[in-house]
Amino acid sequence: MSQPAAIDPREFRQALGNFATGVTIITTRAADGTSVGVTCSSFNSVSLNPPLVLWSLENAAKSLLVFQTAPFWAVHVLATDQEELSSRFARRGEDKFNGLELEKGLGDIPLLTGCTARFQCRTAFQYDGGDHTIFVGEVQTFDRSEAPPLVFHGGKYAHATRRDAPGTKPRSAYLAGSFGEDFLGYLLGRSHFRFFAQIRPHLAEAGLSDEEFYVLSALTLKRSMTAGELAAGMEGVLDDSCRKSIDSLVGRGLAYEAAVVAEALSPEYQLTEAGRACALRLISAAKAVESQVLEAMGEADAPVLKSLLNRLLSVIDPAAAVLWEDRNRKR
Repeated sequence: MSQPAAIDPREFRQALGNFATGVTIITTRAADGTSVGVTCSSFNSVSLNPPLVLWSLENAAKSLLVFQTAPFWAVHVLATDQEELSSRFARRGEDKFNGLELEKGLGDIPLLTGCTARFQCRTAFQYDGGDHTIFVGEVQTFDRSEAPPLVFHGGKYAHATRRDAPGTKPRSAYLAGSFGEDFLGYLLGRSHFRFFAQIRPHLAEAGLSDEEFYVLSALTLKRSMTAGELAAGMEGVLDDSCRKSIDSLVGRGLAYEAAVVAEALSPEYQLTEAGRACALRLISAAKAVESQVLEAMGEADAPVLKSLLNRLLSVIDPAAAVLWEDRNRKR
């Protein structure tokens, strides 16, 4: 009988990483009253009747003995906006609960808030799982929300979103080879025009053109911005009209040319008090439109959309990052 080939631990880990998992934090209370918590992606269901769930913890973990002796623990299924929380509880050597809003659960175990689901469990069984210990708990109570879950795939955090109903296909145009309903340019272009059409009445009331609003908004990103930074950040968006828009804002008293420091390569611009007030009023109106659109989409898809658009922007318009860069860090 042939012997199986030796398994490369690194390759094995990468292969397991192809399986997308949710991200959880398991919390409990030590005998001395200390709150303990760890990030875990091994959570799974065992049984519906009785309601049993399991997770595993590596035997080298400092918190292993605490969980082995704890009568209760809680599983928190993290929401997509809790990535920082996941990273915090994955680190060692710090007070992971410092500054967090907490609730108390069974046996006074600490409960995190804002999660997509929480399961409070009584320890039922413990098993040897090789280099891990497997904990099985009987769910005593649980709660859930409609917040989308945080996902881990291929060694990175990811987002989960809903797909169209099975069998739903994008419609094709009459002229073969022309734009289909799923053409990226069509989707982005039409979405932009329809979204911005809801903001434009507010611009008209303020007497601003689209281009002037872009520059006004850009000037809110930093205390001051050079003409070079504005031109680079608006490349491909405004180009030749960028200079004209700056001059118009200055002429209307919404921005001014700041005193030029010796090392500055181009003039710097700042918003005036009137400019700040105008920008905040218009941006508030724009965010109100955004809120309505995202609410209609559903909170599960909104963060996914923003994440994908940010990735798209970094690919097709890396110069946009100039608007956000801290000039002082480069020196």
